[in-house]
Amino acid sequence: MELTITTWFALGTVGMAAGTIGLAAGYTRLSDPHRIPFLDLVAVTAIATVAYALMALDLGAVTSARGATLYVPRYVDWLLTTPLHIVYVGWLAGADRSTLAKLAALQASTIVLGFAGGMVAAPLNLALFAAGAVVFGMLIYLLYTDISELAHERDDMTLALYRTLRNFVVVLWLVYPVVWLLGGPGIGFMDTETASLVVTYIDVVAKVGFGLIAYSTLRDIEFLSADSAMATSAD
Repeated sequence: MELTITTWFALGTVGMAAGTIGLAAGYTRLSDPHRIPFLDLVAVTAIATVAYALMALDLGAVTSARGATLYVPRYVDWLLTTPLHIVYVGWLAGADRSTLAKLAALQASTIVLGFAGGMVAAPLNLALFAAGAVVFGMLIYLLYTDISELAHERDDMTLALYRTLRNFVVVLWLVYPVVWLLGGPGIGFMDTETASLVVTYIDVVAKVGFGLIAYSTLRDIEFLSADSAMATSAD
């Protein structure tokens, strides 16, 4: 079988759909305090499933000023889902609504700048890429300073989950700008097919993996809380 961009997008659709089903099943097993925030993570993979299905059907592809192919469903997916991940991480740390909105706006700005940069000719594309990198740097700075300080006021397991998910997204998300820079929107060193393969793989790991890590740790927190409550009751 010839492996094409459509193949990667079809596999991405299957991976995201399976992740959505698994996370939705996990949602039903969580206690009420964790359920509503966890819906964020179910929504992330659900949105990505739709985006990958559209791309697998060859819908939403546009050609940039430099002749590169960009996929609008992918950027809409990222515009919606990456802020949801950041909001969840901020919620774990105990950030208030205005702080969560600030974090989400910063993350959304990186996606808008990335798409705008991908659509225009050089050197403006690299200037917009640099602007997006600066905004992403600001977001990382906040996650490792102000938001991290907030997280230290939470219990040990919640703090550990915050650190794990924060590091998980920051490390994985650093791959995207590298692919952007090497691919058609940037200097054009990487072809569209290779870039699609890499991004699809990272996308599935980042979105489904994030949800599975959160679910596993939340269940541990709930089991420990239940054990502690039973011990207190026995005393």
